[in-house]
Amino acid sequence: MKKLFASMIVAGALVSFTGIATAQQGHIQQRKKNQQKRIGEGVENGSLTAGEATRLENREAKLNEEIREDRADGGKLTAKERAKINRKQNRLSKDIYKQKHDAQHQ
Repeated sequence: MKKLFASMIVAGALVSFTGIATAQQGHIQQRKKNQQKRIGEGVENGSLTAGEATRLENREAKLNEEIREDRADGGKLTAKERAKINRKQNRLSKDIYKQKHDAQHQ
């Protein structure tokens, strides 16, 4: 009975960790989509100039490349890699906001 209980705990932990990792992968993808949408909206409504949009797009592309490189070793991101990506996405998000709300307009 103890072995069964212990194996159920281990199985439950594995399932929950897998679910967390999958959710975090989805979170990264969703943030990429959201930031891309924000850049596009900024260009459409004139709050981002062409140069600002280009710089933001280039940073987004570099971050996407970094994510692809980090996933190259088995498709999974370590906790350290996810934290680093999250920090970079946070910085990019703040920069999108700053660029959209500065005095420059098209």
